[in-house]
Amino acid sequence: MTAKDNFEGTPVSVKIRERIAAARKRFHSNDNIAEFIQPGELEALLDEVEVKMQGVLDSLVIDTEHDHNTGDTARRVAKMYLQEVFKGRYVTAPAITEFPNAEHLNELMIVGPITVRSACSHHFCPVIGKIWIGVLPNERTNVIGLSKYARLAEWVMGRPQIQEEAVVQLADLIQEKTQPDGLAIVMEASHFCMSWRGVKDMDSKMINSVMRGAFLKDPNLRREFLSLIPKG
Repeated sequence: MTAKDNFEGTPVSVKIRERIAAARKRFHSNDNIAEFIQPGELEALLDEVEVKMQGVLDSLVIDTEHDHNTGDTARRVAKMYLQEVFKGRYVTAPAITEFPNAEHLNELMIVGPITVRSACSHHFCPVIGKIWIGVLPNERTNVIGLSKYARLAEWVMGRPQIQEEAVVQLADLIQEKTQPDGLAIVMEASHFCMSWRGVKDMDSKMINSVMRGAFLKDPNLRREFLSLIPKG
């Protein structure tokens, strides 16, 4: 009998929760909890989520025993949540090599559009969009590779998110790693909780931004950044 058939002892999700509570940390949907997960526990958590997802399918009155389309759906959904769309909750931050600003670069740099995929924490519906990142470095700024901005964005967005909070989380992370004079992020995304359900508006998008340092204080720099982002 496998762990999926009969959980013995304390479920792994409870053990993880207890560690988080002991550390007095929060575990909201958009938090990363990798530091509280021990080796081998993600595999056990996958089994646990599969069992509970099967219960959801049963309660939806779907005959997964005889329906060839949904026979392994509980396992597939569990893998999707833990290993793909919510992976950013359960794994540590991607390794980012930082280099000193040897050439003393101090001109505006823009990275984007970076395609990002997340899920709304209200309905777990997809959120798909693009991000532009503006950085104004100084001689003390750490330089990271362009692809690393995308990796950091993927890690932050790989959790159930609210767009406004996601952009702030990403800004905090980039600010911590690079320490620029200015940082600006703009995100534009389509929310399936509006197009797939609810009002079913297919064309609406949400755009929001975070401005830090020089971008907040200097309107000319802010205008330059915004003017260089492609429209439409």
